[in-house]
Amino acid sequence: MRENIRNFVTVKSSLNDDMIQIPIESMNLMLLNVGRAKHNGDWNWQNVSSPFIRIFYVVEGEAVLHLVDGDVLLKPGRLYIIPAYTVHSYECSGRFTHYYLHMYEGFRHEVSLQEVYELPTEVEGGEGMEQLFGWLCERLPDARLPQEDPQAYDTSAQTSDYVARYRDMDLWEKMELRGAMLMIMSRFIREACPRVWTNDERMRRVLEYIHVHIGDSIDVEELTKLASVTKPYFIKLFRREFGTSPIQYINKKKVERAQLLLYTTNKTVKEVAYALGFSDQNYFIRLFRKVAGITPQEYRKELRP
Repeated sequence: MRENIRNFVTVKSSLNDDMIQIPIESMNLMLLNVGRAKHNGDWNWQNVSSPFIRIFYVVEGEAVLHLVDGDVLLKPGRLYIIPAYTVHSYECSGRFTHYYLHMYEGFRHEVSLQEVYELPTEVEGGEGMEQLFGWLCERLPDARLPQEDPQAYDTSAQTSDYVARYRDMDLWEKMELRGAMLMIMSRFIREACPRVWTNDERMRRVLEYIHVHIGDSIDVEELTKLASVTKPYFIKLFRREFGTSPIQYINKKKVERAQLLLYTTNKTVKEVAYALGFSDQNYFIRLFRKVAGITPQEYRKELRP
């Protein structure tokens, strides 16, 4: 039992008390940016969305974070998180100082934190949080954003440099940064709720399989066998539970992973396609355009011109 406690984060995945175990080693947090920003009525950006996680710690003043589900007032001493692929806007009318941290979960086959937890948008920063962010800024001065406009730094050509810098660090340096990021994330995990994907045990198994094998070629027939039902009934069940077809869900998740790969690596479009289980590059490009509205090449050009 103690081995389980030390090495795993264990959470309920459904109301049937089934559990998912996430190895601590799979919390592969990768840092992109960290810094301190001062604003005076000029933090006003609309419809921002990125394939990485954003965290803010507010030091001074107030601002408003606009989300689809409502507005959140950003206040001093509080931590805020915006999950990847979340469309949001910012607004402030006076002095506003905050630390920011941008990171993503590395490319492994485990279920990610965002898929297992419903993370609270706002939590108390707690003692030592400002000092921790200050240490990160001192430790990584080059990780500061070159510009304050999210649309500008989301399209920064320096993204690959940020990623390469982190990957080239010595092991002890990575351990320090990983520890700091885990401490910050722990504030949100402490108040998070397990994500209830579905109350149907059959669909729970299917969804977990999709998330774990998103880098593989996933066949609907295989998912049907996993659910132990006929294919027509499986498709009906899936749509009833998740409001979309199995293929549409899988494709959406694959495109999201492709966006992160295009943003954080120098893989070619062909290599990204193969990394996600596509043997036909042209089919992958058509699918990406259908889901994202632009081609992979256009997406990368917008992010890293």
